[in-house]
Amino acid sequence: MEPIYEGKAKKLYTTDDAEVLRMEYKDDATAFNAQKKAQFENKGKLNKAITLLMYEMLEAKGVATHLVSDLDEVNLLVKRVEILQVEVIVRNLAAGSFSKRMAVEVGSEFKIPIVEFSYKSDELGDPLINDDYAREMKLATPEECAFLKEQALVINEVMTAFFLECGLKLVDFKIEFGKGSDGKIVLADEVSPDTCRLWDATTGEKMDKDRFREDLGGVMDGYEEVLARISKVLTK
Repeated sequence: MEPIYEGKAKKLYTTDDAEVLRMEYKDDATAFNAQKKAQFENKGKLNKAITLLMYEMLEAKGVATHLVSDLDEVNLLVKRVEILQVEVIVRNLAAGSFSKRMAVEVGSEFKIPIVEFSYKSDELGDPLINDDYAREMKLATPEECAFLKEQALVINEVMTAFFLECGLKLVDFKIEFGKGSDGKIVLADEVSPDTCRLWDATTGEKMDKDRFREDLGGVMDGYEEVLARISKVLTK
């Protein structure tokens, strides 16, 4: 298995099947476009386990993902896809960069979820873009942008209801999509506390990467609690 890509949180390797890759979850943590870095024991293991359960749940609800199968504690087998350089952010409540950018109080609830696109570029700081940017930069066609927004809202609806069952409020999340050799666009990358803002539905306690961003401590305690709650709901 040859390494073909290494990002901030994952590595990709080839397998004997040209259409299947091994995706390894790392213990590295980054924030603020990798300006802040650390390592946490078992982070890769926890994010892999959470992503697997979330992918399986989403697949059961009709959302296509690049998941092929489980492999081991820190690896999944996934379909080889070309990642679209358009990241999709869905916001249910004001938080993070939105609150800073728009001077909106953290926790303010939106009547309708806000969908944002950003250009996947660490060098440029993942700047916000719109459909016109994506078209002219040849990142995605207008039809693909429409599909990304539609699919993101479907995913949001499913995950919001599911996380509420887990006693968690889905504040916002970032997702990536990839295009397979058949041209089909599917959910890719990961769904974890690295990519989702999750607050305890009762207390408002943050249980995601904001614990690292904001130096709140107990980063992995939050991730472990998220995994425990997800597992409990799925094994009812």
